[in-house]
Amino acid sequence: MVILGIDPGLSVTGYGVIEIVNQKVICRGFGGIYNKGRKKEIADKLQTIYDGVCQVIDEFHPQVCAIEEVFYHENVNTAIVMGHARGVAMVAARKSGLEVFEYAAREIKMSIVGFGAASKHQVQAMVQSLLQMSQPPRPQDAADALAVALCHYHRLKFHQLTRNMK
Repeated sequence: MVILGIDPGLSVTGYGVIEIVNQKVICRGFGGIYNKGRKKEIADKLQTIYDGVCQVIDEFHPQVCAIEEVFYHENVNTAIVMGHARGVAMVAARKSGLEVFEYAAREIKMSIVGFGAASKHQVQAMVQSLLQMSQPPRPQDAADALAVALCHYHRLKFHQLTRNMK
């Protein structure tokens, strides 16, 4: 199974792709979809995110997509803009035929680090360790996206274990 993880953002949308082979997790790719230039219209930025997610899907052929939920932010405008980026990424995934799963930031951190209030650095270090990477994944948004994908895999394993116990 190939899982696409997405950390939505208007400036940088992180993506991470993992593959499960014989219950071993392999990192297939990661990176960022960048919107450069503050003067760029929001519709153009959203189009860049949509196109970028579609390109990642075309390159890696994931079966599912996992994405971080919007979290409450002190700045309401930031939360709204994040929602736009998230929505566009979800539409790109659905239009490509992928089922989309959503995870709260606390759940992702708990799944990866074991602590729901873990720092970005802690998440990045654990992703590096779990995926046996020689260097931390960069940009940070890509590390977060890989964490989202890993969280989805952990959830699948948990459901499989609980099903087998019944």
